[in-house]
Amino acid sequence: MTERNKGKRLAKYVSDYVVFDLETTGVSVAKDDIIEISAVRGRNGQIVDTFSTLVNPGRPIPADATAVNGITDEMVKDAPEIGTALSGFLEFIGKEVLVGHNIHSFDLNFVYDAALVLSGKKVDNDYVDTLYLAKRCLPGLGSYKLTDLAAHFGISAAGAHRAFNDCLMNQKCYEELGILLSEVKLDLCPRCGGEMVKRNGKFGAFSGCSNFPSCRYTKNA
Repeated sequence: MTERNKGKRLAKYVSDYVVFDLETTGVSVAKDDIIEISAVRGRNGQIVDTFSTLVNPGRPIPADATAVNGITDEMVKDAPEIGTALSGFLEFIGKEVLVGHNIHSFDLNFVYDAALVLSGKKVDNDYVDTLYLAKRCLPGLGSYKLTDLAAHFGISAAGAHRAFNDCLMNQKCYEELGILLSEVKLDLCPRCGGEMVKRNGKFGAFSGCSNFPSCRYTKNA
């Protein structure tokens, strides 16, 4: 499953959002499973609601995954299966803008595929990936791991690699990035809020929306 009609990736700060994070049995969307889902709802910089659950993947958790996130078979034996857990998560997020670190390439793909397989639903929420924002706002940072981003802002990384703790950490990082965005000149698409990127076409250079093909806005470079 490679084609996903996800929502638009936004390159801006929004005051109403849901930060979410997953822990999984590995990095392959095709072969691995979700074992924890957490989310926090943000309103004007403050967390107003939370969601968190372990997930029983129905198979042993690889030792390599446990070494990263600390989640064991014993911890998930009485946890809900993915259908129940995902249903609760989707109800929690509704149609809110989602925020997460590296969700464009990782977390959203797990959620999208699971929702489509289990219920036939498409998760098409617009979203902000703090990995992309950090690279634009802090071009000289060097490493853009969530823990390194938190360290840059003086935010505690205690409990990193558990979904809920990562949500708390990233919510604070997103608020800091929102402050920096006011000082960064980003070329944004006037139709969807995505970032404009320079491309070369048949008739020369132009700028196109990074959310192509869902958004086809272009302008002269």
